[in-house]
Amino acid sequence: MRRTFRWIAVVLALMILVPCACTVSTGALSFECDVEQYSDSLLMVNLDTGMEVFAKEADTKRYPSSLTKIMTYIIAAEFFDDYQTQIPIRQTCIDNVINQGLSCSGVDWYIGESLTVENLLYALMLPTGDDAAMVLADYIGEGNIATFVDKMNAKAEELGCKDTHFTNPFGTHDDDHYTTAHDLYTITRHAMGLPLFSKICNTTTYYAKENDDVPFITSNWLIDSARGGDYYYVYATGVKNATSSQAGRCLVSTAVYDGYSYMCIGLHAPYDESKEENEQYCMLEAADMFRWAFLNLSFVTPVTKDTPVCEQKIDHAWDTKSILLVPQSDCNVILPQGYSKGDIRISPDSTDAISAPVKKGDIITTATVYYKNEPFTQINLVANEDIGVSPILYTTDAIRGVLTSPWFLMAVGLVVILFIIYVSVSSSYAKKRKRDKTPKTRK
Repeated sequence: MRRTFRWIAVVLALMILVPCACTVSTGALSFECDVEQYSDSLLMVNLDTGMEVFAKEADTKRYPSSLTKIMTYIIAAEFFDDYQTQIPIRQTCIDNVINQGLSCSGVDWYIGESLTVENLLYALMLPTGDDAAMVLADYIGEGNIATFVDKMNAKAEELGCKDTHFTNPFGTHDDDHYTTAHDLYTITRHAMGLPLFSKICNTTTYYAKENDDVPFITSNWLIDSARGGDYYYVYATGVKNATSSQAGRCLVSTAVYDGYSYMCIGLHAPYDESKEENEQYCMLEAADMFRWAFLNLSFVTPVTKDTPVCEQKIDHAWDTKSILLVPQSDCNVILPQGYSKGDIRISPDSTDAISAPVKKGDIITTATVYYKNEPFTQINLVANEDIGVSPILYTTDAIRGVLTSPWFLMAVGLVVILFIIYVSVSSSYAKKRKRDKTPKTRK
């Protein structure tokens, strides 16, 4: 029993001494935006901080059309170690594309020859080639497209995309083929870390072979000064557009200006295939969203590491009952230019007492930072000084904790019950022995 109490005391002490250690995280905050919006789902993210600055129905499932090929790129790029690997262009693959009513981007010109993986990745992303997707999926899936699609869905799950499911590598319509703006951001952000992706997505014209007369040409007019016309946006750097009657106009785009970089995702903007002329609404929208962000949002530090946030109660300490908490580091975020400091509020996520000893810089808890009462980031709060422990207070409190713990009270109750049983049994046994020793009287 004594050993049990000792273990209980040790466990309680560890629970008191272990601090909360959480990392800084950035959340969503949708600022007021006066840009005319066409997309039913719209998401704007600052790529420097990962901070969302605008979101509208970003978790609603939408058909992605050819934006699917961003995931197709990921599977292919991660499958091959050497992008100069030669892939044969087989007649059966191209026939499969044509028979399904898919589009050929020029890969079909090389039937009977070979293209490198790099060539096919350009053909996949620039003219959004279904033929390139077919060749890659057929090769990686060893003739079974379903095997390739399984890899796509497994990758989506690995990336944490809970509202995404693919049925093909092209983006052809299927009721069970969908994603969200948030998931597309996650997918594209991952793709941007892969070789060649950002370079390819910012290329307008590409020749697969030196003697080719006809290049692969981008369909993203935001980045094409020669063909983009009024849609061309000088600061755009990628990524991909898509169109279908079910998905509408769709676009994942990026832009960089004056040290700031953003990604804008628009899904299901208006499109009527019966009309000869259809505005590229997503491109108009993206350019305006980028202008709004670059002109109205700034990288600021509303909370520094020297900003006192709160006082936290501390137990078992010498000469003090509280400790001042400050941010672990400067809080650098994107906010509207000319924001008011009164719009910023910091609220500790826990006010529970902590236990000495504490060293300066120890993470004590986290705090949520609010802008106009809307949470947008979380920071770590640390101790701003060393606090020593009082052995007397600590020992007294530990003993009190043990004596009032449910386990101790249960143990005491069990001992009492066992004692009562013992007394009862002993008493009965003693009476029996006394009866046994009493001589019987003969009649």
